[in-house]
Amino acid sequence: MSRLKDRYEQKIRPELMKKFGYKNIMEVPKLTKIVLNMGVGEAAADHKVIENAVKDMTAISGQKPVITKAKKAIANFKVRENMPIGCKVTLRREKMYEFLDRLVNTALPRVRDFRGISGKGFDGRGNFAMGLKEQIVFLEINYDEVDAIRGMDIVMCTTAKTDEEAKALLAGFDMPFAKK
Repeated sequence: MSRLKDRYEQKIRPELMKKFGYKNIMEVPKLTKIVLNMGVGEAAADHKVIENAVKDMTAISGQKPVITKAKKAIANFKVRENMPIGCKVTLRREKMYEFLDRLVNTALPRVRDFRGISGKGFDGRGNFAMGLKEQIVFLEINYDEVDAIRGMDIVMCTTAKTDEEAKALLAGFDMPFAKK
């Protein structure tokens, strides 16, 4: 069992029950999935770009990503329907906790000029979205083999009903939110 899952069950869950006054253990919010998404607009011109993005995403997540395709043709961007334009991966259970552990403890401290994550990424229903400008903050990516610096979106889905509950849950996992 991963370190963060143990921590959730031993420490975070009881703290949340006490803070929000939950009666049942099943009411306590928990992390359900983490979705990583990497949009690769340059893939319209060169197919090798999408292969490199898939390789990077596989190294970061430990799971093979799904290639996302364009739903509509957009002439200005030279994109046709069903053209590969990105990749995404959904992490659940053990891999989700392992990724969150690596994100909080190794990747985010390596971000240049990092002053904490903005708390504005919540959607009102307990989900949190954030973006990274470069994939090289992860230790799994070898800087010398990177063809281009690409950003990625990270979405954390929880069972929390409000943003306050979700923020308390993620703060329990040591998510470094910026101080106001």
